[in-house]
Amino acid sequence: MNRPIPKLGTRKTGSPSGETLKGVTHLALPVLLNGDLAIAEKWRSFLESEFKLNFQDEISKAGSSFTSKLGEVVEISLLTKSNSLSRIYLVGVGEGKPNELRKVGSLLGRKVKSTTATLLSLCADNESGALVHLNALALSTYIWSTKGASDKERKIETPNFLIGGDFQEVVLKSEVLVGATWKTRDLIHTPSNIKSPEWIATKAKSEAKRMKLKIKVRSGRDLAEFGGLRAVGNSSKKNPPRFVEISYQPTGAARKPHVVLVGKGITFDTGGVSLKRPYDLMAPMKSDMAGAAAVLATVVAAAELKLKVKVTGLLMLAENALSATAQRPSDVIKHYGGTTTEVVNTDAEGRLVLADGLAYADKNLDPDYLIDIATLTGAATLGLGRQYGAMYTRDAKLARKFNELGEYIGDRIWHMPLVDDYIIALESHVADYNHIADKQKFQAGSVTAALFLEKFVGKRKWVHMDIAGPARSEADAGENPKGGTGFGVRLLTEWMASL
Repeated sequence: MNRPIPKLGTRKTGSPSGETLKGVTHLALPVLLNGDLAIAEKWRSFLESEFKLNFQDEISKAGSSFTSKLGEVVEISLLTKSNSLSRIYLVGVGEGKPNELRKVGSLLGRKVKSTTATLLSLCADNESGALVHLNALALSTYIWSTKGASDKERKIETPNFLIGGDFQEVVLKSEVLVGATWKTRDLIHTPSNIKSPEWIATKAKSEAKRMKLKIKVRSGRDLAEFGGLRAVGNSSKKNPPRFVEISYQPTGAARKPHVVLVGKGITFDTGGVSLKRPYDLMAPMKSDMAGAAAVLATVVAAAELKLKVKVTGLLMLAENALSATAQRPSDVIKHYGGTTTEVVNTDAEGRLVLADGLAYADKNLDPDYLIDIATLTGAATLGLGRQYGAMYTRDAKLARKFNELGEYIGDRIWHMPLVDDYIIALESHVADYNHIADKQKFQAGSVTAALFLEKFVGKRKWVHMDIAGPARSEADAGENPKGGTGFGVRLLTEWMASL
């Protein structure tokens, strides 16, 4: 169910009073590793007097269950009803670093999830910490549900979050980042019987109209040169492929860096003729368009934030169906630009559609940075699990920046090697390249997939993000729901803001 994000705001807390707490039902106060309550003395005095409390006594009552470690919480239920405040959380914030405040934010957000509570947090005292803390508070409350016979029956309560201090710019940015991640999650969770390539293209048109963005949607004969996209997408006569090009151009765009984002958008992946195995891996494959969803949301976020960078998003949308018109192993396809590929396994379809998008961008869009993002290989998940995405680039400076920003914003990514010794794995006797490596000889499936994509980027500054792991969460925990996480939106937006 598509529902609005929690309301976010800031509350000046210089002079504590009943007015400062007006409308607040829950209050979060930070406790450092040494056990000290990290709030101004006037706040301590006001709260202890107003609610007849002694915070040190409350911490002592918790005993060994509260050692002020990161994420530990003492909950104080208030009996005094002089205002709306009903609960105070004393929460361990470690050293108060941004990554610690993210964890604390998700913990607190989950405590008021599916309620109408208004939580005021005094845990962050600077802009960098406040942003990730507020993001986590909101993102941890995400719920997707189609239960109930009507929208009214399945109404889900949404909390409100306030951050203590003067952080209005932070709030505005957080609203965009949370909203973009939220929309990405909604797209991922939408069942595949609804979200055909055409359906996503229509959503993109709606966003383009709302934000006054340029958009072009190609289908049918207009895809004649896009052999990879057609080879995959023509397997579904009911849901044929689409190629969406959507762009944000700020004032003076000709003088701004141009970032092109290419997203894999497989709306459902059966594996095609090379049927996905084991079969229980097929059920989550509605999430195989997470890359395209992230690209769409990121372009819109760039426009909402009025970033000083030109951004073009390419959504490579197709369904990989099992049918009489599906491609076969041993087929040879011609990509945009003329490069040919021998198909070895039809369940490695993502790189085929990405290759078309990358080649198109290189030839026609003259990008300063060319980034692709895709739920591409199970090998990336085996190597890094679900907490980190795999990043491939030959630009060490760019890799360091992505890594640094990922650790900060919460979309963590790890720089992986492009091993030139493995390029021979792509040799074909009948085409320019095989599109996958022989698993008996080469086990590095994520690496060889990246090496294949590199053949289509020319001499561009290029980053490949394999997000097969973190794009989907197996548990409802931390900032993420079970299912689609919206990985990549915050990282890409934050990176473009730094250009």
